Amino acid sequence: MYQLLESIKCNDGKFCNLEFHQARLEKSQKDYLGISPKIKLKEEILIPEYAKNGLFRCRVTYSEQIDLIEFFPYHHRIIKSLKVVEGNKIDYSYKYSDREELNLLFEKRGNCDDIIIVKNGCLTDSFVSNLVLYDGEKWWTPDTPLLPGTQREKLLKEGKITERRILAEDISGFKKVGLINAFNDLSEMQVVACENIFF
Repeated sequence: MYQLLESIKCNDGKFCNLEFHQARLEKSQKDYLGISPKIKLKEEILIPEYAKNGLFRCRVTYSEQIDLIEFFPYHHRIIKSLKVVEGNKIDYSYKYSDREELNLLFEKRGNCDDIIIVKNGCLTDSFVSNLVLYDGEKWWTPDTPLLPGTQREKLLKEGKITERRILAEDISGFKKVGLINAFNDLSEMQVVACENIFF
């Protein structure tokens, strides 16, 4: 079994969306590890002084218990182009610390900045983000993500995005694609025009 992890946004000494990370951790411990969840992130993570000013990524590695807590300065990536790659055999249904399968797909991006992973004809995720696609009126997210992210869950709950089946051949019917993750909501995400998506 792989170790699991959570990557939590820490902005000026405050965690963002911690309840969604807690929910995913508990589901992972129960479903993947087959144990009763006991970890309480709010109680077990102490924010170091150096991480109380600015934007940091809190990386929590765990299995039955927390094995490691690390804080890294976070810098937003600039993404202007996406390469569609096929990954029919990839499994990333839990947030594993082992990302080798994802790394191999990312290496196929060519001159593009990031990838769109297609599994069995359906859009899933990018390298480190869930996808949202804009049709001119509203944002949609594929109902076949590799890993349902915490930001995705929050935006679905708030009704700001809607799930639907999206095939690779449907991309041309949208105007742009956004990349959301724990650090990037609809107002902060990188957005790529569909003409900058390459097959």
